[in-house]
Amino acid sequence: MAKITSVSPLAPAAFPDMPVIEGVRFASTAAGVRYSGRTDVMLAHLAPGSTVAGVFTRSSTRSAPVLDCQSKIGRSGDEGAAIIVNSGNSNAFTGRFGVESVQAVTAGVSDALAIPVHRVFSSSTGVIGEPMKHERIIACLGDLTGALREDGIEGAARAIMTTDTFPKGSTTEVEIDGKTVKIAGIAKGSGMIEPDMGTMLVYIFTDAAVPQPVLQSMVSALNRTTFNCITVDSDTSTSDTLLVGATGASGVQITEHSIGFMEALRRVMLDLAQQVVRDGEGATKLVEVSVTGAASDADAHRHAKAIANSPLVKTAIAGEDPNWGRVVMAIGKSGARADRDTLAISFGDIKVAENGWVSPDYDEDRAAAYMKQAELTIHVDLGLGGGTARVWTCDLTHGYIDINADYRS
Repeated sequence: MAKITSVSPLAPAAFPDMPVIEGVRFASTAAGVRYSGRTDVMLAHLAPGSTVAGVFTRSSTRSAPVLDCQSKIGRSGDEGAAIIVNSGNSNAFTGRFGVESVQAVTAGVSDALAIPVHRVFSSSTGVIGEPMKHERIIACLGDLTGALREDGIEGAARAIMTTDTFPKGSTTEVEIDGKTVKIAGIAKGSGMIEPDMGTMLVYIFTDAAVPQPVLQSMVSALNRTTFNCITVDSDTSTSDTLLVGATGASGVQITEHSIGFMEALRRVMLDLAQQVVRDGEGATKLVEVSVTGAASDADAHRHAKAIANSPLVKTAIAGEDPNWGRVVMAIGKSGARADRDTLAISFGDIKVAENGWVSPDYDEDRAAAYMKQAELTIHVDLGLGGGTARVWTCDLTHGYIDINADYRS
């Protein structure tokens, strides 16, 4: 795998100060799944009574861990739960060997923590198509369970990294019925990022008490406007997984009408999603693509993704070139409804095109200066209706090639 020598210039200043989420403990270790001396396995243990919800990739070639998790989400159980994750090997496109690896690892965790195997969720990330050396993970389970502690979430975030240049964490609190509810989450993701009902690898925990159907409904809904609105390279991973665990330790009962809790969860999900884009392989620019005036929200999303995924748009951004013609091209190819003569495009607050033509007030020098910023907004108004969407992406630099050209070496 290409050696990552520097942290993304878009990275946060530091890993956030994460609160303890009562009812969940973490541990991490170096199992040598692919590389020696590298922390590559994390374990989270949730207390009895916890509920777990999740969304997953819709890739037709999704991994054995994803298929196993999908079969378990929604099954009842008050015995607690566990999440075990490894980096270095995705256990994808590994046939029956992949299934056997998942069964062996989840059974090992089940025995070590004395919880039913259907309450053990696993994820894997890394190289595709190589059998998992799962015995290395199993050999570490004793050490992992013995090291579980409430404040181990940062170590867990580091254990799930692959080409990531920084660990990703986010947290917030919300007051509900006079009590404080905490939410904290971690994520990994840098390349092979265009989620499709999934989210790279993301694990979020709260001390709220949330019935599983309510939690599942919230997570599925919020996913559509957070993780499913980011893209680095238009490639949907075989392993995308989002799991949210609610321990209930705060005693605060959440219902489908708990708007404050849902908004707090949305903030954590969106922050983690944007951190993944900030760590896009080789990225130097964070770009928000905002589309308004579309015939429908679905059309707006399709236009936004076409712009965000265009190699020509992304390389122009990398070169700090305000080439709005490439945005016009991306809109035209999206397949969603558009009318050249009602189209308007802005870079930041600089109107570059309107009514199907370059804006009479367009200032090329000002636009070029704007493109030098690290965070950019491209706004498109279709002039057709009330449909809106926002998508986040990054530029495409030679660094992306450097990382991926020798990923398996």
